[in-house]
Formats: sequence, C-alpha cells, structure tokens
Amino acid sequence: MSSAFVFPGQGSQSVGMLASLAAADPVITDTFAEASTVLGYDLWQLVSQGPVEDLNATERTQPAMLTAGVATWRLWRKRGGALPDVVCGHSLGEFSALVAAGVIGFADAVSLVRQRGELMQQAVPAGVGGIAAVLGLDDEVVVAACAEAAAGEVVQAVNFNSPGQVVIAGHAAAVARAMDACKARGAKRAVLLPMSVPAHSALMQPAADRFGERLAAVAFSDPSIAYWSPVDCQAHADGAAIRALMQKQLASPVQWTSLVRALIAAGVTHFVECGPGKVLTSLNRRIEKRPDLRCEALEDPASIDAALNPTGAA
Repeated sequence: MSSAFVFPGQGSQSVGMLASLAAADPVITDTFAEASTVLGYDLWQLVSQGPVEDLNATERTQPAMLTAGVATWRLWRKRGGALPDVVCGHSLGEFSALVAAGVIGFADAVSLVRQRGELMQQAVPAGVGGIAAVLGLDDEVVVAACAEAAAGEVVQAVNFNSPGQVVIAGHAAAVARAMDACKARGAKRAVLLPMSVPAHSALMQPAADRFGERLAAVAFSDPSIAYWSPVDCQAHADGAAIRALMQKQLASPVQWTSLVRALIAAGVTHFVECGPGKVLTSLNRRIEKRPDLRCEALEDPASIDAALNPTGAA
C-alpha cells in the first residue's frame, strides 16, 4: 500500500472553483451537468457565479463538493492517472470517495447528499447551532473546554483535523462559551466557520435517523478500491456495513488526524487530494512531518500534470 486519494468536504468550496480544470477538459462541466439533472438546477452556474451565500448553504454545498470531487477524479482517470491503493474522504468527502470506489452510483450520491444537507438543516434551524475552529490547543484540552462550557446544552469537538486544529459544534450559545473557554486555556484562535449547521455533533442525531431511511433505498456495493473511514479509522470492505457507517458518521466526530496516522502505519506514503483547494493537503502535512511522505492536490491543470509525471518532489 502506498497511495491514498483523499476527498475534501464542506469548507473547501469557493465561487469559481475548478474553473481552470473546466477550461482544460469538458469532463468537469459534463459531470456538473449530470448532477444538475438530478438536482433540478444549474449546479455549475452556482459554482461558477454564486452568490456565495447560496453556495455556502449546506443543502447546496454538499452536492457541489461531491460533484467537484467526482469531476476531478474522472479527469484524473481520463488523463491516464493510476488507481490509488486507498480512497477516503473528510465528512461529505466520504461520498465522493464511495463513488470513486464504485460503492454507490454518482446520481444516487448526488441525491443522497442533497437530502443529507436538507435533513441537517431541518434538524437545527438557522441561528440555533454554531460551528467554530479552535487553533493551538491539544485535543484533550478542547474536549475539556467543551465539557465545561456545555451547561446543559450541546457543544463538542467534531473534527480532529490535525494537531492543534479542532472544530467544535453544537448550540450557538454553548459554542460561544466554549470558544471563550478555549481562549482562556491558551488557544491561538477560535473563529466561527461559515457553515449553517453544527455538523457531526449530537444535534445531528435526528438527521442521522432520517437519513438512514434514505440510505436504505440506495444500492451499496462492496468497494473496488480499499476504502477507509475517518469515523473509526478502519478499512471497510462490505457495502452493507458502509451504508450503516454513512448513517453513523452524520452525528459522529471526524477523526482525520487518527485516520491519516493509521494509513501511514498501514504503509501509505503518498496522499493526493482530489477536489478543489488544498485543505486536506495542508492538514496531512501537519499531521506527520516525514521526509518520505508526499502530499499533493489535484486543483488545476498544472498540479494534475505534475502528479501524472512525478519528479520526486514532496
């Protein structure tokens, strides 16, 4: 095992993303056209022109990021890019990874993530929940700060992204208290994130319960590429088990730091981010600083050319 393709989730979206890739190859816009047929609106126009407020609405961000990851994957394969040894994704990015691994069809995935976003938004109406990034504290310190700040409400660590970067989520007032508690403990920064729902917190359990009904109606095949999940940092080879995991992950923390370390322990030395931006690439480089670890992102034609013709540079 040596290579892992990682797919980004919410937070990596931006108006104008994938523009240079779309100009280079029609497979990008063709993939967005497929998604638009399922959604009933022009997803590429939203991604290309915004407005950013609409793109950042969870029920639209999720189809946009899924489609961006799959479009980039298709371009990689069309250009002759090799299959990786492992695929995985961060939160919503897990669905892009499942499409790449042949677990679910693309049209099914588009429909699922739209429903996922809608259920998440319905579970916690706008203004009720909050989500924030905490920088510069150890994981256990953030967990303790959340426990202190909860005061009968929900606030918890939901994304363990890299050493010193943890995302917290829950009730808006509890998140604000936890941000103050983290700052009091020496956090370098605690900043609210532009997301409309407290993803992966216990407040998402009602959405997870309802999402399970939607998942049950979709065929899940066994993966054709090894699939690892940040829910439990393990490989999963059974389609039915992966379906259950996709329900569980909605209200479970994203253990990204532990997943990357588990993959490295299993022999991965090359991480390729498949989708817009370099969020996961930056995280992966901070998780393990090793000279033999190569991390790159397929975000524009030049980066795909470089990945197809590696020079050995990290």
